[in-house]
Amino acid sequence: MRPTVIPVPAMGAEDVLVGHDGAVWTGTEEGSIWRVDPEDDSVRRVARTGGRPLGLEWLPDGAMLVCDAHRGLLRVDVSTGEVVDLLRIVEGRAMVFCNNAAVSADGGIWFSDSSTMFSIERWKDDFLQGTRTGRLLHRSADGEVQVVLDGLAFANGVALAADESWVAVAETGARTVVRHWLSGARAGRREFLVEGLPGYPDNISRGSDGLVWVTIASPSDPMVERLQKAPMVIRRLATKIPERLQPAPKQTVRVQAYDDSGRLVHDLDLEAVGYHMVTGVREHRGRVWMGSLHEGALAVVDLQPKPTVG
Repeated sequence: MRPTVIPVPAMGAEDVLVGHDGAVWTGTEEGSIWRVDPEDDSVRRVARTGGRPLGLEWLPDGAMLVCDAHRGLLRVDVSTGEVVDLLRIVEGRAMVFCNNAAVSADGGIWFSDSSTMFSIERWKDDFLQGTRTGRLLHRSADGEVQVVLDGLAFANGVALAADESWVAVAETGARTVVRHWLSGARAGRREFLVEGLPGYPDNISRGSDGLVWVTIASPSDPMVERLQKAPMVIRRLATKIPERLQPAPKQTVRVQAYDDSGRLVHDLDLEAVGYHMVTGVREHRGRVWMGSLHEGALAVVDLQPKPTVG
């Protein structure tokens, strides 16, 4: 199966978001937020963040939440283009790699800070060195901020349970999705929703089908796995060799979907022709939209209906 590719006017359409009207949104590396009309694939810029937008979510009032790698959490009015700072400083220090989020019904924001040591421009340094300085944080509707989980191996995508009883965060470096229970008998418990993923997850999201969709940005790499277990001096040296000699993400277009028990429901391993490294995913009414950190385009594929029996 080959996805349909829809170009946008700039590179690095890292995440993808679908609106109630079916319009599709993404942010690109030079700071723009774009609206894509799926009827005719026309693209219109609606805002500029002045930073590097990554994860996108809707706030309860209809504004867009942008996780900007350089500026932190932003509120964007997509009708006027107005950008308002929500949060950059955590525990007295500016975040250096705000990445992805999920928003609860009361306006609370669950979001990831991938690293306290390296910015997005040096994501490979954190990935190979395995700093485990990634964090999952929560900003309440009244602005109170709390670090919920720390010690994460490159904290990335975030998703909430449909009933908001738990929050999940992807650990790119460890190939897992960690679940933190928020209510019920297991409140406060940390466990794996999924572990041993076939590659390195990036953004995750809850689809309209109720499943947790997980991007597989690149298949697991034996060299990377060995480097992550090597002494720190070796890991640091590996990040200093020329870029062309460093391990590179393999060409792949793959997303998976899991139910609340961690059972694999969908595994879309698509043809990587003219598109690769999926870092954002949204399932919306049977269509799966994808974004990529390294592409100037979005991609979309329709889920195949399951054959009827009898």
